[in-house]
Amino acid sequence: MTSVFSGSDRRFPGEEAKIPKETVHSSQDLRQKDYSKLFKIYSLLSSMEKIEGQQCPVCMEKKLTLSEETKDIPYFGKTYLFSMVCSGCEFHKSDLEAAERKEPCKITFQVEGEKDLSVRVVKSSEASVSIPQLKASMTPGPASEGFVSNVEGMLDKFKKIIEDQRDLSEDDGEKTTAKNLLKKIWKVKCGDIPITLIIEDPSGNSAIISEKTKIEKLKTKKA
Repeated sequence: MTSVFSGSDRRFPGEEAKIPKETVHSSQDLRQKDYSKLFKIYSLLSSMEKIEGQQCPVCMEKKLTLSEETKDIPYFGKTYLFSMVCSGCEFHKSDLEAAERKEPCKITFQVEGEKDLSVRVVKSSEASVSIPQLKASMTPGPASEGFVSNVEGMLDKFKKIIEDQRDLSEDDGEKTTAKNLLKKIWKVKCGDIPITLIIEDPSGNSAIISEKTKIEKLKTKKA
């Protein structure tokens, strides 16, 4: 059975990662929040980089801070990084958006050795990530986050999800599967196993910065 894991914030579903031959572990039954209204406040940040005292969508206290950071990413361009953090309940969410309009894209990158681990990765909150050789994938959830990292950082996110699943499971078969997947990730980092990293982003706000990267137009599914 395919497994569904929650993202880095255990209390609020973010990316859902699917790892093969695991059991579904549901998180708490929480209300799905619409964060779009809060991110619209970023339109006020043209003359400032931070807004404090906003109402948190989780604890409802006015302890939420909205901030914006601008980065010029080589070969990708000017990018806005948005974040919201509550000092009361520690809720957090982040996203990014390219200053220049991007087209929906499918990005493919072959990880063939240790040097590829340092290749920069830009992932928006709308992007899905998959590694066919590990039969593992992440799909965006209600609180999915955007970030700038590298290939090794992306592997570490998968590693953390698998470790959490292993620790929560009471089934020996699931623990063995998790152990084998962790070994594969370790071998990938050592350069012993090549993998393919695939990002599909309908917003176009994702990238893998390398000459080896293959970029295609994302085929949208017909309704």
